[in-house]
Amino acid sequence: MIKVTYLDHSGFLVELEDAYFLFDYYKGRLPQIDLEKKMFVFVSHVHHDHYRKDIFNLRKHFREIRYVLSSDIEIKAEKDIVQMQPNEKKEVMGAEIRTLRSTDEGVAFVVHYAGKTIYHAGDLNWWHWEGEPDEKNTEMRRAYQAEINRLMDEKIDIAFVPVDPRLGEQYCWGLDCFMKRTETKVVFPMHFWGNYSIFNRLALEKCAKDYEDRIVRIEKPGQVFLLDEMDENDRIRVRYSSILQQ
Repeated sequence: MIKVTYLDHSGFLVELEDAYFLFDYYKGRLPQIDLEKKMFVFVSHVHHDHYRKDIFNLRKHFREIRYVLSSDIEIKAEKDIVQMQPNEKKEVMGAEIRTLRSTDEGVAFVVHYAGKTIYHAGDLNWWHWEGEPDEKNTEMRRAYQAEINRLMDEKIDIAFVPVDPRLGEQYCWGLDCFMKRTETKVVFPMHFWGNYSIFNRLALEKCAKDYEDRIVRIEKPGQVFLLDEMDENDRIRVRYSSILQQ
């Protein structure tokens, strides 16, 4: 079983049998944590809504902890800090981690650990802004699709992908491209700035009909999801668990 806690915005905590994977935590409250497990802390880039410096206080509590940070974050080298540039691959405490190049700042992460594959996009998205020159939006489309094409050989168990409502009608283009070009069992939309109505919009999108049963609906910060593997069709069943008190 896999446990996923939605912290806020693009922040998630994924719990496996012997390890935690904390992604882009800048807001919300962490649940009770088993300090005997490994802790991997990921920061995709330096933007304030993906990075808070007090994450380094966690090193006081864990025996085994590594911070995996995008190379755009300026920080003093420490033995528990691993910095990664786009298009790198590293082994960290038993995890194989590779990065993609973001279409904004920093990187996206692909994490292989204990037979599971986790993808966190950071700000890698199809950023199509109304009012931008056509050439700029075309360049963005090509850059995003090129990065997603690099995932076509992956079998992704859990993905975290932006659906930013500021993009207007184009808010779901990045998610749609990702889901149609990758083999992903479950996707958590993110980076929706507290606008939970985005899930009602997604439910009405014709483009999402092919994968609507793999989209996890988030209702509020602190929501906990239990993911059970199912043998039939190699799918994952999502059970909605408790809401942490904020």
